Amino acid sequence: MAIAAVRPAVAQDVDEIVRIQAGTWRTAYAEIVPADALDQLTGPQARRAWAAAVDAGEGYHVLVATEGDWTVGFCAAASYPGAVDSAGLAEISTLLVEPRWGRRGHGGRLLAAAAAALRAGGGPEHGQAWVPAADTASQRFYAHAGWEADGAVRILDTGDRPLREVRVSGPLDLRLRRP
Repeated sequence: MAIAAVRPAVAQDVDEIVRIQAGTWRTAYAEIVPADALDQLTGPQARRAWAAAVDAGEGYHVLVATEGDWTVGFCAAASYPGAVDSAGLAEISTLLVEPRWGRRGHGGRLLAAAAAALRAGGGPEHGQAWVPAADTASQRFYAHAGWEADGAVRILDTGDRPLREVRVSGPLDLRLRRP
């Protein structure tokens, strides 16, 4: 059995991050995100954006999940000190695991590692993430970590049709539960 792990992303991970995001979104969101928007996930702008994120430094974390020699998922998270209250704001902006590597605990390990990184040095105790309203699998995943929809909704312009997202929030002192 291969060893599963989570580690900070490095520049050499950018191509895998782009590949995982594009492939996972095409699988999970083909019905709710226009093809043109999905195609942009593999372009030079996407690579530049992920390269900048990996190198962003303090307060921003890009982590990759591995199983053996394979990169199987990634998470991007950021903390914004003083954004909401004295503790600040912590946000999981992306957490994806390739579907073929799903149900092996990679998502939970990514979320737990991101939460630990966000709380390091006295960071916020609560976090949030935005999830497409139609993505019930991601909403269930966050619910297993004790995160629930908090009533906030936003509508994103995808260029073809609006994408409705719900905000889930919860503690960064995670107590992951089995499904």
